[in-house]
Amino acid sequence: MSWLRSRTQQPRQQYLPPPDAPPGWTPAAEASHAWGLYSDVPTDEFEAAEEFCRRHRIEAPKLLSSAMVERITTDGCKAWAMEQPTSRRFSGSVAAGGGEKGSGVTRVVTNKDCGDVCLTSNLPLLAGLYDVQGKTGVYYEVQIQKMDGIIAMGTACKPYPDWRFPGWNRGSAGLHLDDMRKFFEDPNGGMDYTPMLQRISPEDTIGCGYDFASCGIFFTYNGLRLPDAFGGVYVPRIQYDVYAAIGVEGACEFEINFGGDVFKWKEGNEWGWRVEGHVGRLSGQGSSRSIDELPTYEESRRR
Repeated sequence: MSWLRSRTQQPRQQYLPPPDAPPGWTPAAEASHAWGLYSDVPTDEFEAAEEFCRRHRIEAPKLLSSAMVERITTDGCKAWAMEQPTSRRFSGSVAAGGGEKGSGVTRVVTNKDCGDVCLTSNLPLLAGLYDVQGKTGVYYEVQIQKMDGIIAMGTACKPYPDWRFPGWNRGSAGLHLDDMRKFFEDPNGGMDYTPMLQRISPEDTIGCGYDFASCGIFFTYNGLRLPDAFGGVYVPRIQYDVYAAIGVEGACEFEINFGGDVFKWKEGNEWGWRVEGHVGRLSGQGSSRSIDELPTYEESRRR
């Protein structure tokens, strides 16, 4: 059973941000690829996503309902889960608490006829209207049981075209586990990430974190923190609600852990990284650091 399924390669189209989109970030120093290593998407899907982003601007950050804040206070990180997909492309199941580890994880099982689809979390990892309250960052993990297809994980702002993998369109970052390339608002071939990550096998765990100090996104591999993938993204933070995003295609099985079970990356188990602490106090109410002082992507890259 092949883990990497090749498809006919076609060059992806050059991304041109729509005039009403938020300011883009300058690409990282790594060389960008014009071609996907193992898979590419049809031109009509690229164009449909461009039109979607032109018609639907990124949502402004929202206040959580009092009921949801109470639920987070009671259940902690178990309040986070993946939303049920509505796309006709999706073939499979999404079950919160359906895994062997109990109610602390969301289990996703897809069939071989599942098309490219992007799942997003029910609650934001980064809630723009809420203060970081001295926290270090936020973090979640995905444990792979089967990948006879493609899995991509990262972050996205809503609304996001649900037929596009994370990292391909505006307000989104992703690590694609077929070619191990990283993407940030990049519909082309992505960028090489790190030689520390060569392939994915059953029972491997990949984590995704956002560091408040650097405004950067990083990934982990079986408990090892990998180099930062992107810095200075989602700045200023108060303008964005940012959600966990997982793309999947083909027959795959995996579990998403927002902290309901022990993380492989040990540091993620500390309070400073847990998602449930990042609510309750609105930004500007005692925050110790000015959002305006956070570095941009380009500033972080030059340091």
